[in-house]
Amino acid sequence: MAKYVMWGSYCENVLEKRSPFRESHLQGLQQQKDSGTLVALGPTVDNSKVFGIYEADSEAAVRQLVEADPYWQNGIWTEYSVYAWNQVF
Repeated sequence: MAKYVMWGSYCENVLEKRSPFRESHLQGLQQQKDSGTLVALGPTVDNSKVFGIYEADSEAAVRQLVEADPYWQNGIWTEYSVYAWNQVF
């Protein structure tokens, strides 16, 4: 499988706004991790950006996962980009 990186942005006041969606967001991420699709994901220290690494069949598959996430569906993530990644080390 190919590897992909995802960079995205959070909404303003993310720590307050994410509360109603956080549990379902984390459960979904755990399922992706357990299946081997999600390698790592998390915010920058200032909570302005999100970064993720995925192993998937296609960029479209990664986009489908991102867009099914409660954070995307509820405006917690406000934009994102996906890039095919050539892991050297």
